[in-house]
Amino acid sequence: MGAVVMAACADSGETPKPQAYLRIDLPPHAYAVCDTSALPFTFEQSSLSEIEWKKVLPGETWFTIAYPKYKGYVFMTYKRIRGEKDMRTQIDNSYKFVEDHYAFTSGIDENRFEDRAHKLAGTTYHLKGQNVASTYQFWVTDSVNHFLRGAMYIDCTPNNDSLSPVLTYIREDIDHMIETIRWR
Repeated sequence: MGAVVMAACADSGETPKPQAYLRIDLPPHAYAVCDTSALPFTFEQSSLSEIEWKKVLPGETWFTIAYPKYKGYVFMTYKRIRGEKDMRTQIDNSYKFVEDHYAFTSGIDENRFEDRAHKLAGTTYHLKGQNVASTYQFWVTDSVNHFLRGAMYIDCTPNNDSLSPVLTYIREDIDHMIETIRWR
């Protein structure tokens, strides 16, 4: 008679894990006034961020508000305005930057605002969707001399569901910055 060999797979105790996302704990918001001679305005900046100067010219300044720990960036452009036609050009350019993301968005919340006491008017754009590269953009002006535009980016492959805590945190910082802009 032959021997019967029975083999069974032993339970290794390993089971595939479902896809998971990192838990991102963010500290409470804290701000300090950013007051530099490179800009014709002041604002309150997040304590988690730092300014990176890109180009400083008379009437035009490019800088980044960087969040190094979270690979977040708010690319900023300030331009001195020379008349109503120049203002219209800057506003139209801002709309074009938002339009570049239309193909990737599932919707846009556009919020216009005005603060006459501080001579601020502008628009914020919250772009929704899984693969939107810039989920928050804005422009603000005094309607006479100053125009400031910004766009938020995270330096990683877009997956805005898992990045939601960081995106929301930086968006709140941007809103605070806008509210605290004071033209010189």
